[in-house]
Amino acid sequence: MTTIHQLRAGIIGSGFIGPVHIEALRRIGVQVTAICGSDRAKEVADKWGIRQVFTGHDYKSLVNLPDVDVVHITSPNRHHLAQSLAALQAGKHVVCEKPLAMNSSETQQIVDAAKASGKIFAVNYNVRFYPAVLQMREMIRRGDLGPIIHVNGSYMQDWLLKDTDYNWRLLADEGGQLRAVGDIGTHWLDTITFILGCNVSELLADLSTFHTTRKRPVGEVQTFSNTAPKEVVEFKVDTEDFANILLKFENNARGNLAVSQVAAGRKNCIRFEIYGAKQSVSWDSENPDQLHFGRRDQANAIAMRSCAEFSDTSGFSDYPGGHVEGFPDTFKMLYRSIYSSIVQGRPDGTYATAEAGHEEVRLCEAILNSNQQRAWVAL
Repeated sequence: MTTIHQLRAGIIGSGFIGPVHIEALRRIGVQVTAICGSDRAKEVADKWGIRQVFTGHDYKSLVNLPDVDVVHITSPNRHHLAQSLAALQAGKHVVCEKPLAMNSSETQQIVDAAKASGKIFAVNYNVRFYPAVLQMREMIRRGDLGPIIHVNGSYMQDWLLKDTDYNWRLLADEGGQLRAVGDIGTHWLDTITFILGCNVSELLADLSTFHTTRKRPVGEVQTFSNTAPKEVVEFKVDTEDFANILLKFENNARGNLAVSQVAAGRKNCIRFEIYGAKQSVSWDSENPDQLHFGRRDQANAIAMRSCAEFSDTSGFSDYPGGHVEGFPDTFKMLYRSIYSSIVQGRPDGTYATAEAGHEEVRLCEAILNSNQQRAWVAL
């Protein structure tokens, strides 16, 4: 039988997130045999010892390689549809970055193609794989919190705080009409529905753009780059900098989410507070190994990973307590689950499938609709 270590991966995209995929795959013993992207793909290939390189964004050559079993798509959002369909047509399993595509019409095409192919198709929602997140999910499944009353949370970054900060995600033609919500808010939304085990049923959204015009550098800029551009041109911004969203879930719980990419001092902070009738639990990605428990008639408590309170996540943690497992480790655990499913021939219920990616894009469209109508929208 094929093992994880016999599977071979090809990476589409040579920007910020592509090398994150490569490193995580190497950590679980998967060989990365090819990469394609911009001219920078050669630089990435040299750094990671990848022998087959396709520049000029030549993804068609990569997906048809006989020594690629799984295609990882880390390109800008507008390319996801064509690249996903091409990889499935070539008989490959697929891991696609979020959001799955530009709109729900495109994501439905991917869902249908993935189902017809019989291949494993996963969307790269890595936040699910923090041990604390998996523990919160199990606690809710067991009823430890009691009926859920409401949830509160946020996802904050500051890498687009200045009007001179630039990335392709700022452009609706490249990333979609939703930027802050589409880029990072979808991570929060996917994770909370994963934890609660139910979807959003209604929402009310308010989207705002602080920098209505920005300065775009001449030439390519990497995500999170701090290098000052030498030459810039002004352009009108057609995506949001921050958002506030009220939520109603299928289990009748309420929620509120704040998302921002102009939150000074927050580099990459995702937070969840889940309030049940028995107790509450909260988590902050900047302290990823801790869970905070809130109680009415007892002392509040903090649990550290590897304590008894984390007993349900032993299969998703490799290091002893005190040795923090964070952002890079979530990718490792995500790919371990995906590649194990490829070996076993069926999804394991932990990672986001094409169907889950489709639902997230439907949710994004409802958020846009709500903001435009200034009204509650039902899913």
